[in-house]
Amino acid sequence: MIRMVYVNGDFLAEQDAKISVFDRGFLFADAVYEVSTILDGKLIDNNAHLRRLARSLSELSMAAPCSDKELVAAQQKLVELNGVNEGLLYLQVSRGVADRDFGYPAHSDSSLVMFTQTKNVIDNPKVKTGLKVISIPDIRWERRDIKTVGLLAPCMGKQSAIDAGADDAWMVQDGHVTEGTSNNAYIVTADNKIKTRQLGNEILSGITRTAVLKFAKQAQLEVVEEAFTLDEIANAKEAFITSASLFVMPVVNFDGKDIGDGKPGPISQQLREIYIATAQERADL
Repeated sequence: MIRMVYVNGDFLAEQDAKISVFDRGFLFADAVYEVSTILDGKLIDNNAHLRRLARSLSELSMAAPCSDKELVAAQQKLVELNGVNEGLLYLQVSRGVADRDFGYPAHSDSSLVMFTQTKNVIDNPKVKTGLKVISIPDIRWERRDIKTVGLLAPCMGKQSAIDAGADDAWMVQDGHVTEGTSNNAYIVTADNKIKTRQLGNEILSGITRTAVLKFAKQAQLEVVEEAFTLDEIANAKEAFITSASLFVMPVVNFDGKDIGDGKPGPISQQLREIYIATAQERADL
């Protein structure tokens, strides 16, 4: 089956999908993106992703490529054309095509590109074993709350983890964890408090993060939104990450040392089960 890709209003076979060499997303990473999970052929938390997209566009003074209604219709059609039952839908909006200049062009139409990926997101084998994570310095720019496509630093961090025999890296600034390379980071303290960094320019406001913290509070679990240190990780009972593609994923080892008993903890497993059950019931499409 040939995968179809959406490019500025057209649905094209992936080998025919092209963008201009003058697109500012290509030249400057002057673009933002979102990734929505697909379960049972439906997009999960898609409305929340579209709200965050609108915020990213506003923060960069970038025009929306179309209305939300048109965008959702195109997303639906793309999922149907590719017959995706479980996986991901990626969308990217750039400032569009213009001669190369650091200043924003006075007149340009934003570009919209979307594609799907089939992926097993529920029965991920890492759920049973947990992730190994290392620490790395956070070398990114200071507006991490904007979901831009400028992802070279996280890519370097992810590769550092792979080279070290780990699954991911948590980025550290001033002795405190900010977030993972493509996820939000959490620990569970000795007194069963869920701790994760507070929102601000230092981290992305994860869509899954928002949902999981809501579910945690509903389950009578105490949530503390403040930065935690490497020493706190060493003394934690368990740890986990959240993201659109991984949901809630346990972390069992950090910088070569086991967290707790070195196995996925009950709180991360409980939150994963709640999230998946709720997501399947409340899909946006």
